[in-house]
Amino acid sequence: MEPYQPLSRSIAGKVAIVTGAASGMGRATAHLFASEGAHVAVTDLDQGKCDAVVQEIGAAGYKGSAKAWALDVSDQAAIKAVVGDIAQAFGGIDILVNNAGFAIPADVAEESYEDSWDPTLAVMLAAHQRMIRAALPHLRNAEHPRIVNVASTEGMGATPGNSPYVAAKHGVIGLTRGLAVDLGREGITVNCICPGPIRTGITDAISEEHKTIYAKRRVPLRRYGIPEEVAHLTLSCVLPSASFLTGAVIPVDGGLTIKNA
Repeated sequence: MEPYQPLSRSIAGKVAIVTGAASGMGRATAHLFASEGAHVAVTDLDQGKCDAVVQEIGAAGYKGSAKAWALDVSDQAAIKAVVGDIAQAFGGIDILVNNAGFAIPADVAEESYEDSWDPTLAVMLAAHQRMIRAALPHLRNAEHPRIVNVASTEGMGATPGNSPYVAAKHGVIGLTRGLAVDLGREGITVNCICPGPIRTGITDAISEEHKTIYAKRRVPLRRYGIPEEVAHLTLSCVLPSASFLTGAVIPVDGGLTIKNA
């Protein structure tokens, strides 16, 4: 019998990039990673909001640290520049969390559909591969390189009036699986998290009454999740000990995707 092999569950000292980190799941992930001792690049569209998250992290007295970068992930040139700056500032990159996103309702019969399609695919699919490609030279130098793409349960099904978002999230799952195969030989893991109904900026417009009705009807746990619950699964995927987990598509949805009707 082989001796027991202890595996590290610490990301202390690791460098992590989190996109869309000014709010919601990205903000929760940045806090959690810093609390675990990682050095976190907090990126989002608004520099001021990124700075605010960095200030929160600093005030919390975590073992890790954080720095802020404004980043429009639909801008390929900006991705290359910011990822390079992050690697230089922290001395490398170990972890990439592609989290940035938004939702624009879209009716396929309307001319305005294109106004949703292009930015949705740019931010929530093309940006993922561009972030990965920009970070890849640095990830190749990391001891335990990890990539997590945040998709959605909309990538595993669909709801009406949301097809650009649905298409993007299905694409993220495909991208995750494809790159897990391509990068596996280098020891780079690529996994995908699919949040269900979570209390974020995207769901703020839904009234509490309708949140409750939906959750009781569709979610076995009968509630919406919170960003921190998603962040903890993200952490699990980037641990050094998660070394044989790649190409996984993991719902964090209170059981929504397994419930019939």
